[in-house]
Amino acid sequence: MKVRDFFKKYTMVIALVVVFALFSWLTGGRLLQPQNMSNLMLQNGYVLVMACGMLLCILTGGNIDLSVGSVICLVGGFAATMLGKGWGSAATIIVSLIMGLLIGMWNGFWIGYMHIPPFITTLGGMFMFRGFGRVILDNKTVAISNKSFLNVFTSYVPGQMTAVIVGVIIAVVVVINTVRSRASKARKGYRQNSIASDYIKAFVIAALVIWYSFKLKAYKGIPVMLIWVLAICLIYAFITSKTAFGRYFYAVGGNEKATQLSGIDTKKVYFIAYANMGLLAGLAGLLVAARVGSVNGSTGNSFEMDAIGSCFIGGASAYGGSGTVGGAMIGALLLGIINMGMSIMGIGDSWQYVVKGAVLLAAVIFDVISTEGQS
Repeated sequence: MKVRDFFKKYTMVIALVVVFALFSWLTGGRLLQPQNMSNLMLQNGYVLVMACGMLLCILTGGNIDLSVGSVICLVGGFAATMLGKGWGSAATIIVSLIMGLLIGMWNGFWIGYMHIPPFITTLGGMFMFRGFGRVILDNKTVAISNKSFLNVFTSYVPGQMTAVIVGVIIAVVVVINTVRSRASKARKGYRQNSIASDYIKAFVIAALVIWYSFKLKAYKGIPVMLIWVLAICLIYAFITSKTAFGRYFYAVGGNEKATQLSGIDTKKVYFIAYANMGLLAGLAGLLVAARVGSVNGSTGNSFEMDAIGSCFIGGASAYGGSGTVGGAMIGALLLGIINMGMSIMGIGDSWQYVVKGAVLLAAVIFDVISTEGQS
């Protein structure tokens, strides 16, 4: 792989490393403290979950869902209110997820089958669902005191040493998977990267996993919310990269008419993309409600922008048809590091918005220039 191709392929990974190193230095190492490393994932858990759903929408042609922040308010407000009225945690979680799915199906119907532009449909939903959320909350802040519900999302896996054990196991799996993948490609005669490239990548990932596991051990261990987030990311990474159904989203974004002629129901693809987004927004609403411990009418404000920004910063094309879950995770972590680093330094929210906006604009400009350069 040429140096130019290497930097082009791993641009955002390099940017993530540079930003992480920069803020580690600017904060005098405080960013590296175990509590901050643990909170980095917890504070951005909802972004990672929503980014998986937003990616599917973006893949269909650069489309987005502006209503997800309001869905978080509505679903989180419903859950908080029902828990306050004595509902059990299991029933609340199930009904809340169904509510999120139904909202997504509402958006998906208008977009997929009635051909209403996604921007207009979800913009209307952004106002509607925010209003419904405030009605449910009665314009008040509703606290959550149900320990069973909170433990489902905010507890920690017993035994801090468990974090290191799990980290070592994951690191070994990463290396073994690399070996098996290369052997499989060699048997089938597929072209692959150099041995040095693949093994250096595998060992770097393994080392980072083990390093992070020690950070978790030094604080409270593995947060249950981290398990939720990683499970969602792994599921959607598998769907988008290993299944024929996952490739439909790329096909629609690449050339919708050609996809229709090949026999794929593009209306159904749009419908599923937005129904899925509603479901994940519902789950994100539960994560946010549990982490904060309360919900009010402003919960979820601008959260949709974090999800959209994560995808575009992580390499998703503004035109659709290109992007990965791994890239979205990198984008979310990059924004998370910027937020946390600037907060530790005492920089206000105003400048955080400026920096995040500049990073997003730079990522999209890079994508557009790269696309035009290939055409």
